[in-house]
Amino acid sequence: MRKTLLTYLLLPLLAGAAITATAQSGGSTPVAVVTPVQQTAMVNINTAQVEELQQALNGIGRSKAEAIVAYRNAHGPFATIDEVLEVNGIGKALLDRNRARLTLE
Repeated sequence: MRKTLLTYLLLPLLAGAAITATAQSGGSTPVAVVTPVQQTAMVNINTAQVEELQQALNGIGRSKAEAIVAYRNAHGPFATIDEVLEVNGIGKALLDRNRARLTLE
């Protein structure tokens, strides 16, 4: 009975020690993969052409980019970034998603 009790107590202890020794001796260790953070490209809303707007902004396709340029041509340069909300098809969520990429200069 004493041998059985010692076996039940020591077996998990020894198994845990063996796993720890394997991990420390260069066994399979998980490696964290770090991907570089992409820099946000700035786009000047007052000078950018259709293709540049399409490439630089999320959720802006050809028709919305054309609408931005048409609004700018009809009303002059944007005075504030928020003025982009006046463009047909541009909503608050879309503007907020791209706000960090937009500049007036």
